[in-house]
Amino acid sequence: MPDMIRRFLDPDVDRHLLVSEGEYVIDEVPKHWIVLVLPALAMVLAMLLFTSMIFAQQWWGVPFLMGVAMATWGALRFHLDHMDRFVITNMRVFRVHGIFDQHLATMPMTRILDISVKQPFLGRLLGYGHFIFESAAQDQGLREIDYVGNPEERDLTIQRVIQVAGLRTNLAHPR
Repeated sequence: MPDMIRRFLDPDVDRHLLVSEGEYVIDEVPKHWIVLVLPALAMVLAMLLFTSMIFAQQWWGVPFLMGVAMATWGALRFHLDHMDRFVITNMRVFRVHGIFDQHLATMPMTRILDISVKQPFLGRLLGYGHFIFESAAQDQGLREIDYVGNPEERDLTIQRVIQVAGLRTNLAHPR
């Protein structure tokens, strides 16, 4: 498959790495499966609308157009959620998302002051949460990451990377 087409089908986070500086991916996090529920329902509704064309007789065009709209929205939502990745490396965290226009927001580990993990009731039941990053910068491109699977584990991963990098002093063993 040509590289130009692949860029629209795969988020390819590796091309954003600073390999020459020794950066590597620790965790690549796709959106939690819960975000696929509405697009799946839209696709089911589209199929029902296409089926209803049989009964609509001369008005078959109405359910057809509605079905095309629902199927298009559902397919785009599926693909948009597939292209949205949150990445933890040994040097930074970043998010890459978008299909036609791709957006990259990054924050070095040294700038992370605080991470809040918000888990709504449904998120606690199904295993997802939302990250809120606080940094020293006034205006930042990476503030909220929604629908992160296993948020407690991901938070510990980030804290571990920060600790291993020596960016925070160990409170148990002061230097």
